[in-house]
Amino acid sequence: MEGAILKMEHITKTFPGVVALDDCQLELHTGEVHGLIGENGAGKSTLMKVLCGIYKKDSGRILLEGREIEFANTRESLANGICMIHQELNLMPHLTVAQNIYINRENEGKHSFLINDKSINEKTEKYIADLHMNILPTTKVAGLTVAKQQMVEIAKAISYHSRILIMDEPTAALTNDEIDDLFRVVERLKKQNIAIVYISHRMDELKRICDKITIMRDGKYIDTSPMQEITVNEIISKMVGRKIETEGHKKQKNLRDDYILEVRNLTSEGKFKDVSFQLKRGEILGFSGLMGAGRTEVARAIFGADRYDRGEIYVNGKKASIHKTTDAVKYGIGYLSEDRKAFGILKSLSVEDNIVISSYQKFSRRITGMVRKKECSQAAEEYVEQLQIKTPGLRQKIQFLSGGNQQKAIIAKWLLKNSDILIFDEPTRGIDIGAKNEIYDLLEKLAGEGKSIIMISSELPEILKLSDRIAVMCEGRLTGIVDGQSTTQEEIMKLSTAREEGGNKR
Repeated sequence: MEGAILKMEHITKTFPGVVALDDCQLELHTGEVHGLIGENGAGKSTLMKVLCGIYKKDSGRILLEGREIEFANTRESLANGICMIHQELNLMPHLTVAQNIYINRENEGKHSFLINDKSINEKTEKYIADLHMNILPTTKVAGLTVAKQQMVEIAKAISYHSRILIMDEPTAALTNDEIDDLFRVVERLKKQNIAIVYISHRMDELKRICDKITIMRDGKYIDTSPMQEITVNEIISKMVGRKIETEGHKKQKNLRDDYILEVRNLTSEGKFKDVSFQLKRGEILGFSGLMGAGRTEVARAIFGADRYDRGEIYVNGKKASIHKTTDAVKYGIGYLSEDRKAFGILKSLSVEDNIVISSYQKFSRRITGMVRKKECSQAAEEYVEQLQIKTPGLRQKIQFLSGGNQQKAIIAKWLLKNSDILIFDEPTRGIDIGAKNEIYDLLEKLAGEGKSIIMISSELPEILKLSDRIAVMCEGRLTGIVDGQSTTQEEIMKLSTAREEGGNKR
């Protein structure tokens, strides 16, 4: 490895109400694979987006080969040899491999007004050969596996003569054999003196491929170390080293072995496999895991939002037949999506309508089917008061409420429907700290009243603060269920990165 090609110093970036990056740094050398690691929300991708011109930094400086730079957009970063391959691939499935690689550059050359497919196919063939890709330039991307699409993205990056390549969770959807192929490509890129930033949560991969590692936590730079000089336990300790405030939450409960929900060997091919767990009455069961672990997919299958291939679901000891969301609702299951704006609220409707919309049958006259509006308003008002939803009135459009109050309105909807099992997917995502504590208090209150709660969260302090037990997933498998009172962040992180031997096929 040669000298430093990139230095990022004292980088700070804020969004409204959030310090995303606080005095961060990164040093990258040519021919080096540099791991960038941290929990979800640590700031890894944000730091790289600042480098590529997607975000504008508030302070600090970026030096490329000793020259201070700041890119206004990704076009400028590409022109300077810096390319980021995002976790969500940005290919156009209806175009060929060559057309994707040379999109917006199809007509370079002497006759710039003409699209020369022959020329871009010939140039693409060279990159395909260099990367040992077993595909044709004329193949449409829609027919490629995710792994081969990943290779097309790498070929596209190389076609810009990239000197720095950023890979964000590149193996999230790959099998073990496909990961081996990717790593062989990475080794070839190293020999070409291309510097690689490798963002990943997977400890075995980091140990295998990285020369150095930089650890981030809560938007701050923590440490940089040669990979050979740091252990997995040390990495995990630095990743989760913050103090957890638990005062005022998670009171000791004596839960009976009274299971309201039981899931046996639930499997959805390619998403999750043989997931089994039980939920006690009055329990908060936390679901933890890293991005792509399969937690949301399991929740959506239980709620009937997505189909599953095999397995059984029991409610109150009886086998449940759940094929669609209305089936789940009949069994007393309510689901709060992680994306409340897309799947939780009806933005153009009022607070009252959002609360009562799933219970109109309860307020309808038998013969005429007419809705008893007064009773709807009374019911909605009761829950607004009970959950302390801050709104100017019941007729206020819900889109104008804060995120925390929108979340409370969704909870009110399922309480009015008399749901005994509530699945909360990232219940505090995008809401401020005050509203978070209100949601925490509400979840504990509901559990105390006998409601059973599955809480999916990417925030370990949140999981530890509220959960009676914690189920941990990794790559579509349930790797363990631990006691919420006695476990540690380190134990959860170990289970979150406990990959199955022989690959990550689900």
